[in-house]
Amino acid sequence: MRTPELLLLAPQPFYQERGTPIAVDRLARAISEHGTRVRLVTYPEGTEVTRPGVTIDRVDAAGFISGVPPGFSWKKLFSDALMLVKVLRVAGRGGFPLLWAVEESAFIALAIKWLFGIPYVYDMDSSLAQQMMEKHGFLKPLAGWLERLEGLAIRNALAVVPVCDALREVAARNEAQRIVVLHDFADEAAAEDGAVEDLRQELGVAGPLLLYVGNLEGYQGIDLLLDSFAIAAEAAADAQLVLIGGSPPDVARYGERARQLGVERRVHLIGPRPLDHLQGYLAQADVLISPRIKGGNTPMKLYSYLESGVPVLATDLDTHTQVVDDSSAMLAAARPEPFAEALGRLIGDPDLRARLGDAGRDLVREHYSEAAYRRKLSELLGWLAARTDLAIDRSRS
Repeated sequence: MRTPELLLLAPQPFYQERGTPIAVDRLARAISEHGTRVRLVTYPEGTEVTRPGVTIDRVDAAGFISGVPPGFSWKKLFSDALMLVKVLRVAGRGGFPLLWAVEESAFIALAIKWLFGIPYVYDMDSSLAQQMMEKHGFLKPLAGWLERLEGLAIRNALAVVPVCDALREVAARNEAQRIVVLHDFADEAAAEDGAVEDLRQELGVAGPLLLYVGNLEGYQGIDLLLDSFAIAAEAAADAQLVLIGGSPPDVARYGERARQLGVERRVHLIGPRPLDHLQGYLAQADVLISPRIKGGNTPMKLYSYLESGVPVLATDLDTHTQVVDDSSAMLAAARPEPFAEALGRLIGDPDLRARLGDAGRDLVREHYSEAAYRRKLSELLGWLAARTDLAIDRSRS
């Protein structure tokens, strides 16, 4: 008799070193450590990895789909349609007491529940209705329909697992049966000594080093960051800005934007770097920047930023303020002038930088640790096991 597995649906390239795939990897490993076997159904694209107790089952489209970007896109929508076919085939074989559906795969899980009676958990990394309308304005007339569809997926889930308080409010408003917030946490992976390049030496940075890490999608506010830096740079002649991450086309596009602003010699777009180098890069910075302008979920990098002890400058939007306030980060309106003013304050005040850096580190260690994540997940798995045939090591729950 086949051992029951938890069916984990991850509609992203896996594995890739970006927000949601990192979160899925953490989740799969943590669940398997509770004695539960995991079958992870995901896109064909991604680096092959091996995880104890985790079987990776890819959509049958290898070589046909590639370069699926973060967020909603027609390429992603087509990939999800292929994923639906895959999950129908896998779930139809039976032996799955529970589905764990990440992001839009909750709609696939809803169909599986109706067809086969398998309950599901909705892992809510973002509000899909909000995300789609923000990225594609032509969808706004469909706002009511999209929100009702999202509400249907929420209400039918055995539990909803949002990653932040703003999404908890969305789940509560839609009458979720059970809500457990699983905040992200700082990545503490460290590179071997000497593996992380010295940015100051490599790039010729003599003054304050301002650092952004992440993809270069529009919602991240990179235009705001460059416009603000161009203003602040007039009074801080030795400050330089480094951006880590982004696809080659995005790197080229923002390099051209820096040239148009006249700061191309002081802006360094160096592309992606390994995740286990992250802490080494963060430690070299004088200011870490999160200029995000859209979305209600908190960026995963914010927790690593705070853990580093380097002061953080962020937009004063819910995406950030549900975690930090003026005592633990520098917050500024998402417009070039006030953002540039805040950046200038941090560049010119080492004492302020030290105070905010220490407060941010204290905050994340007290409230957003890996231990807190694992404790909440363990409690949820115990609750789920009591209501389904999910097999777990109860000594850990």
